[in-house]
Amino acid sequence: MTPGSPRRRSLVDEAKKLPNILTFLRIALIPPVMWLMLEQTPIGNFFATILFAVAAITDWLDGWLARRQGLESVLGKFLDPLADKLIVTAVLVLAAELGRIPGWFVVLLLSRELTITGLRAIASTEGLSIDVAQSGKLKTALQLIGLVGLLIHERYLVDFVFTAEVVDFNAMGTVLLAISMVFSLASAFTYFRGFGRALSTRAHE
Repeated sequence: MTPGSPRRRSLVDEAKKLPNILTFLRIALIPPVMWLMLEQTPIGNFFATILFAVAAITDWLDGWLARRQGLESVLGKFLDPLADKLIVTAVLVLAAELGRIPGWFVVLLLSRELTITGLRAIASTEGLSIDVAQSGKLKTALQLIGLVGLLIHERYLVDFVFTAEVVDFNAMGTVLLAISMVFSLASAFTYFRGFGRALSTRAHE
């Protein structure tokens, strides 16, 4: 370390920062969400949904705090996307096991996520920058709402002010996840195109 240069924080120091603590909390919520899903009761589904919603809120909150307070860290950049992938994967796989969504659909969704994660890792190794696709953000929003539908699972009478209708939340969640798949594939195409352009630009430098 050169004189006068800022001291690099250790991973232990970074782990104690509030944004990373929230990320650890999100990971810790995965087992209770799975356990409540396995109960296969309306009350279990309800509390699983509540915990999943808490995890989604902490996902937004830890990023906001890290940017606002200048607490972005190497550990956070690794843990944040990992926590997201873990809880989404856990819910999807268990939902398939419980017959709430077709297994092939889960394989398709997760294959896209793994492919893009690998592409980002290669780009990072090569020092390439790929812009985040807007369709990817919409995909994430639809996916989260769709997962909430799978977690609630039951049919409930919902008051829409002017009328009341019975809503099949599992069917609604499946439809939203199917729509998210369209945006997922679109964003994957955008990522691959961006990666190709970045490589082409480097080749001509």
